[in-house]
Amino acid sequence: MRSLKPKFWDLQKISFWSILLLPFSLIYLIGVHLNKIFKIPKQYEIPIICIGNIYVGGTGKTPLVREVFNKTKSLGKNPAIIKKNYDYVQDEINMLKKTGKVFSSPKRDESITLAITNKYDVAILDDGFQDFSIKPNFSILCFNSRQLFGNGLVLPSGPLRESLSSIKRADCIIINGDKNLEFENNLTKKMGRKKIPIFYSNYKIKNIEKFIDKEIIAFAGIGNPSNFFDLLKKNNIDLKQTYSFPDHYEYSQKDLDKILGDKSIKIITTEKDFYRLNDAQQKICDYLEVNLEIEDEDKLMNLIKNNI
Repeated sequence: MRSLKPKFWDLQKISFWSILLLPFSLIYLIGVHLNKIFKIPKQYEIPIICIGNIYVGGTGKTPLVREVFNKTKSLGKNPAIIKKNYDYVQDEINMLKKTGKVFSSPKRDESITLAITNKYDVAILDDGFQDFSIKPNFSILCFNSRQLFGNGLVLPSGPLRESLSSIKRADCIIINGDKNLEFENNLTKKMGRKKIPIFYSNYKIKNIEKFIDKEIIAFAGIGNPSNFFDLLKKNNIDLKQTYSFPDHYEYSQKDLDKILGDKSIKIITTEKDFYRLNDAQQKICDYLEVNLEIEDEDKLMNLIKNNI
């Protein structure tokens, strides 16, 4: 059973549990390093845009994939989305299928090859920053302005998939949330001599009229459920109760009975969670529809256009 991420991951100091787990983090880092050494990056005949993160989950990666897909299509390209197929990411795959063609295999190489065979001319990777067998033409690294680097340590001592030095592989960074100059400076330091464009993104609720002036119960099983609840509060939605679950959580009927107990109050969740509910459960709750808005979007698209 998947569990909520440890709270000590996001502390701004090193905790007892982080220190205790450091030997396992060292083993993990060695594995990442060996993987990087022994994998030979493959270059493809179509450009690859990689949208990834080093913080595990909750960085706005998948909504950004949708936005980049749409913008790339507006440039006259025929893009396809590449998503590695794990059982627990079917919710994200279903979300992305609403946007465009998704190729999903156990190996990203198979999906990219299939996209090329089917005459798609750009591959957009949802995740894949840690797949060293693929040579991307343009890499976007995602962060959230609330979680930032967390405690700055790699799994399991912290929430990072790689050490902070890996930021140097990115071509641009997109921070979801409020502007944070201190964090920007930290990112710049990690880049060393390499200058990197930094952009900000924010969610705009499309169907907010459904929830205004109503009492709301909200639940979420995503990387950082608190970010979803804060978005609701920021938009003056009257939250009476919230329920947090692990990322990609599979809801049992017992879970839903607890959440849906009061039928007089409107129940909402994220789009990703909604796709994990059965038909009967979907009929008695709603989900938040959001657009991802990127500041200086034209500048970002020029960067992408110059690399595809």
